[in-house]
Amino acid sequence: MSAPESGPNAPERAHAQPANTPPSDEAQRALALKQAVASEIAKAYIGDIRTTDLLLVALLARGHVLLEGVPGIAKTTLIKTFARTLGCRFSRVQFTPDLLPADITGTYVLDLRDSTFVLRKGPIFANIVLADEINRAPAKTQSALLEAMQESQVTIEGQTQELPTPFVVLATQNPVEQEGVYLLPEAQVDRFLFKIVLGYPSYEEERRVLTTYNVPIPEVETVLSPDDIQQMATAAERVYIAPSLLDYIVRLVQHTRVHQAVLLGASPRASLALMRCAKALAFLHGRDHVLPDDVRSLMTPVLNHRIILTPEAELDQVSVDEVLAECLAAVPYNREA
Repeated sequence: MSAPESGPNAPERAHAQPANTPPSDEAQRALALKQAVASEIAKAYIGDIRTTDLLLVALLARGHVLLEGVPGIAKTTLIKTFARTLGCRFSRVQFTPDLLPADITGTYVLDLRDSTFVLRKGPIFANIVLADEINRAPAKTQSALLEAMQESQVTIEGQTQELPTPFVVLATQNPVEQEGVYLLPEAQVDRFLFKIVLGYPSYEEERRVLTTYNVPIPEVETVLSPDDIQQMATAAERVYIAPSLLDYIVRLVQHTRVHQAVLLGASPRASLALMRCAKALAFLHGRDHVLPDDVRSLMTPVLNHRIILTPEAELDQVSVDEVLAECLAAVPYNREA
């Protein structure tokens, strides 16, 4: 581990840390694995490295991710490459208007050999599930994901089936096209840990895309296994977060509920998500404690899809990101809390 930090963002020691915080070698191994995953993904995906970090944070925080962006910016490539590095079972569901819930969860079919009904499992029974263009399916089909995303289980004809561990839904949607798409229900949007907005690549990045794909792409290697992921997720849960940082998270989230431009602020689920993600991010950076900057850096991806602006704010073209930036500026971190 590095030398103890000092200054306004230094970790707090006013309250003794629990004895079961992750040892430094465990955290350092997580840092090395994070860098290895990022290196493998860079073989096929050219983009902001922070996106890869957020996917890993979601994996360790046992959450799901919604990636939003226009077609052609490699959202699907990113997810498929990410899944390859994990050594997990991967499945892809192409959402369409005629997709049925049973097409996702599976159904019981008659086995003519012994005249019994057997479960034919759907693509939801995988570790990493790519829900491609999720907003193309109607609400009834999208609702098939709700139980899976919240409870890690599905109910098929009255029978509850546990999903494999780890289980992560990585969904994509196009924010521009309106024909043949359906808005995601608010309850489902809130099940996503992150909403990551992907934009067009910079000139240098797009130039690298052409250079990279001008020759055969190197094979992406597996870096992690399901057991590795489970061990790291458990260790991330033990990362120490000071009481003052818990207070900071609550005050940040509650401020979204009183901001003049907000019609519906973030719920307590957002507070829990921000705490879990901050612990996972600290662990992936090789630390056994959370810093205020961990919370600040995750504020936007954790909350940007959980807030509804007032009609007046939308008419004035106020963005959710601007509102969240104002909340960060208005709520100071009180180390003495």
